[in-house]
Amino acid sequence: MTNSIVIADDHPLMLRGLTDFLNSKGFNIIGSATDGKSAYNLIVKQKPEIAILDIRMPHMTGLEVAEACKKNNLDTKIILITFDKEEELYDQAKAFNVYGYILKEFAIEEIEACIKSVINDTPYFSDEIASYLQNSHNERPKEIDNLTKSELKIVKLIANKHTSQDIANELSISVRTVDKHRSNIVAKLGLDNKPTSLSIWATLNKHFL
Repeated sequence: MTNSIVIADDHPLMLRGLTDFLNSKGFNIIGSATDGKSAYNLIVKQKPEIAILDIRMPHMTGLEVAEACKKNNLDTKIILITFDKEEELYDQAKAFNVYGYILKEFAIEEIEACIKSVINDTPYFSDEIASYLQNSHNERPKEIDNLTKSELKIVKLIANKHTSQDIANELSISVRTVDKHRSNIVAKLGLDNKPTSLSIWATLNKHFL
């Protein structure tokens, strides 16, 4: 794979473990850092496609790095790894257009699937985080009733981490048609046009679909 990746974590064992694992899988790791400021400088200099960041790091947190990337219109897609399940942190991640959010205890198990999903421009969020957050989102969103059967089918596929290409293949339609449906769904659900919004909504409301 040629997609460039940088990794930042202030825990040496975690940093080495992720780096070695991803190198063994053929991913293109072009740099690493042990604090947030160094990670941000690395992103600015190297312009990787993806940055995998621990949320809690010295000097700048992973969220602060994500915020700086958004503010300065950097194209690097951010994946956050964390032990934290707090809803506030998750909401901040959404606000900063974070593309991936996985728990550290499942990082080695999930990181490969997460990166592949993000490379295909599809956000990835740990099922464990989604399940935790669903406990505070138990009311069925009434906006679901605005969706057609075709749109509901697409939302279900999005909730199961299918890319637009996957959905096009599954439904025997073009990617352009899928993207048109996605735009209509976003409008009907009252979501913003951030790249991650529909995927997050679908993940959190998967049990209602």
